[in-house]
Parts: sequence; structure tokens; C-alpha cells
Amino acid sequence: MKKISVITPCFNEEQNVELLYTKVKEQFDKLDGYCYEHIFIDNSSDDRTVDILKEIANVDTNVKIIVNSRNFGPVRSPQHGLLQGSGDATLFMVADLQDPPELIPEFIEKWEAGNELVIGVKNDSAESPLMFLIRKAYYRVITKLSETKLEKNFYGFGLYDKKIIDSLKGIPDPYPYLRGLLMEVGFNVAKVHYKQPLRHRGIT
Repeated sequence: MKKISVITPCFNEEQNVELLYTKVKEQFDKLDGYCYEHIFIDNSSDDRTVDILKEIANVDTNVKIIVNSRNFGPVRSPQHGLLQGSGDATLFMVADLQDPPELIPEFIEKWEAGNELVIGVKNDSAESPLMFLIRKAYYRVITKLSETKLEKNFYGFGLYDKKIIDSLKGIPDPYPYLRGLLMEVGFNVAKVHYKQPLRHRGIT
């Protein structure tokens, strides 16, 4: 039985983590031949996020929690979480349900087809058109400035083979640019196209 590690960074997500946990569990309950662990890495939330996660972990051993002693920012904390899984592949998804758990089977299918990196590519978004255009413009500038060819509208949501995780562990960068690093690794890449839903609850 193959193991998938699901990594979710969170900060003040008390309104979302329980529903995300439930939706991820529903997907794996329908999949044969796989076990999973869901690792939440909390970036020193000051709401009830950690309390809710502890309640979940007390009744489900698939759930694990990393609680940062302080806020390490939106780069280092997710990167650290990504490297903590023990699965044959690692799925990275955010806590606000804008990375749809319903896509998990498709990610796994493309990974099983021989792709070491399966990335979620956002073709459209349910957020305001202005915000979507601002994000696209920002990442277009980043792409032009980068020496590495980056995938447009890929923001980290994806399934990474253990080979890639092991490669990332060997890169001593305290402030890694994950999108750039992933494109530099050089493994086979497949894409899952999706429309990003609105943030479920809370403030982005």
C-alpha cells in the first residue's frame, strides 16, 4: 500500500481546518491501495486553529500537527512542512479550500502514470476579476525576472514524488523560492488544470 503525505500550512484558519480535514479524508476513503497522513504545520496562530487540530488528531491517527514556536513567515514554514512527510509522494495544499481536495484522485493518477511532479495550474478563479489579474501580473513579472522557466499560474498546489522531496532536502536555502526550485529539479511534470474556488471562510 502506497502512502501519500498531505501537507497543509495554516495561520489563523480556525474556520477552515476541520472542513478541509473532512474533505481530504473523504477522498482517501474512496481510494483503494493507499494510506495517508495529513500534516498540518501551524505558523503560530493566535486563534483556535491549533486547538481544533488537536481535537481532530486525538481521534484520527492519520492527522499530525507541527506547531511553530513563532511565525516564521509564508515561505519558511510551508517549506519546512513540505519536507516532513514520510510518504511515497507528498501533496501540498493550503488550508482555505482554494486548492480543491476533489482533485486528489487526479493528482495520484497522473503520478502513477510516471510523472514525478504533478502541478495544479489555475486557469481561472472565482475571486474578483481584478484580484485575479493582479495576481497574474505579479507572477508574470516574477517569471520574467527569474533565470528559471516557471510554470504560469502554478502556486505550489501539487503532488511531489519522494525523489523531489529528497532533492529539496539537499538544498541549503533558508528562504527558498519553491516554484523556482521545483522547475529546476528536472523530473517529469504533468498538469492538473482547475478553476480556483473562493476562499471558504476567513481573511486571505
